[in-house]
Amino acid sequence: MKRRSWLLAGAGSAALVAGLAWQRGREEQRVQGASAAAGASAPGGAPDPIAALWQMRFDQPDGGTLDMATLRGQPLLLNFWGTWCPPCVKEMPDLDRFARRFGIQGWRVVGLAVDNPKAVREFLGRTPVSYLIGMAGFEGSELSRQLGNSQGGLPYTVAFDRQGVVVHRKAGATTLEELTSWAQKS
Repeated sequence: MKRRSWLLAGAGSAALVAGLAWQRGREEQRVQGASAAAGASAPGGAPDPIAALWQMRFDQPDGGTLDMATLRGQPLLLNFWGTWCPPCVKEMPDLDRFARRFGIQGWRVVGLAVDNPKAVREFLGRTPVSYLIGMAGFEGSELSRQLGNSQGGLPYTVAFDRQGVVVHRKAGATTLEELTSWAQKS
């Protein structure tokens, strides 16, 4: 009889431990689900690069700071570029025209320079643009990868709607016509 009591007690304890583990797992899933819904993490619990983007700050060529949080709630065209990248340089006039034309509709354009600050300042001294420039440095390549640039090449452009959702991505140079179609669809 004692042996039977010990077996029942052991089975009961095992069931209790299993139940507590199951309940804890459900609670962790609920918390992760709430965090994901709030934009704090991507599927699998990994940090959400889009949520992280809105928390970033970049030095600007003129010495100011570009705070990405100030752009949240507006449609945004984010372009990764480098001074040494011929397709990047070629598309800059179209990005500038887009910024001027669609800025009145709320669109913001940000060029994140994947380059060294001195080269960017010298380049923009010769070829100024009207849109915002942030100095992402060579770490900008990793950010572009996190935003979908699997090859890591430049230029790379991402368009976000007013809710901060990615609506377009493109590896390679864009054109004003293409950007205009993106803006009209968003």
